[in-house]
Amino acid sequence: MILIIGATSFIGLYTSKAFIDAGYKVVGTGRNLLSGRILKDFGVNFIELDITKESDFEKLPTEEVDGVILLAGLLPANSKADLKTTENAADYFWVNVIGTINVLEYCRRNNFKKVIGACSYGDVSNTWGSGRIITEDEPRSFSFTGDHASYIISKNAANDMMEYYNQQHRMQCAVFRFPQVYGVCPHNIGYFLVDGKPRISGTGNFIRKAKIGENIELWGNPRVAKDIVYVKDVAQAYIKALASDKTRGLYNITGHMQVTLEDQAKAVIKVFGNENSKIIYRPEKISYDRPPYLYSIDKAKRDFGYSPQYTDFVKIMEDYKIELESGRWNEWINSRSN
Repeated sequence: MILIIGATSFIGLYTSKAFIDAGYKVVGTGRNLLSGRILKDFGVNFIELDITKESDFEKLPTEEVDGVILLAGLLPANSKADLKTTENAADYFWVNVIGTINVLEYCRRNNFKKVIGACSYGDVSNTWGSGRIITEDEPRSFSFTGDHASYIISKNAANDMMEYYNQQHRMQCAVFRFPQVYGVCPHNIGYFLVDGKPRISGTGNFIRKAKIGENIELWGNPRVAKDIVYVKDVAQAYIKALASDKTRGLYNITGHMQVTLEDQAKAVIKVFGNENSKIIYRPEKISYDRPPYLYSIDKAKRDFGYSPQYTDFVKIMEDYKIELESGRWNEWINSRSN
């Protein structure tokens, strides 16, 4: 049996379905009851749980758990705090650090050794643009300002606690570090939060314009390349990692491909659009252009045979369209995107 804590999240839903499709028995937890209904439709045993409440863990199984995946957490995209007027550093630590410790203690008490969490790829953001392929040995180096800073610090602390449990309690904890994860979800279709304010998704906006034949404007430098990953590759990585006794420590889980904004727009027009849609380049417009980056996946390949299947953005968008048009996500997207 596999326990997925945070199964009601975007990655959690896809990962839960992947385990079910692979023949596993899955118990999934979360706080979103709509997502919980979707999990039940998949065949998941859903349990409502808040990782910050120790008493909630009494609801969980105490035996026959082969592995635990930890995807619950507070992310900037879900935080309503505007850092110009509010500070939510304590919220990040309460959920991401204390919540992680609660999970680890539950596992330690019940002798569940295998736990795999997730962390921010921004912990090495000062390395972006260096031209180096980023490995798991890259020292942490990131900005201590902005709406992601407290989040990154909290996830670093959570990762360190997982390594502490490895060494102190002989557990087999691991952490997946992935870049932007693509797939049908509220953040990629509707809106997400930046400094507490809603911002429309670039992918969702591109698709909307392509469908009605509008031109797509690309602001700033459209050829800055970044590493990405598709959600179904992330789900398969969790399955392979839990099956391996070598899995331990930090792993980059990416598509190991560099995709530009121009690549994305062209793929969206090809898959969703028509001949009327054109790309309009607006280099004079202000845009947040992150430096280029690429992460090594050699460690994940070596330890548990990870190999991404979605390494072309057109292929990603083709599967994205299939998922979008299936209708299975409609209620979930609409409830969380408005």
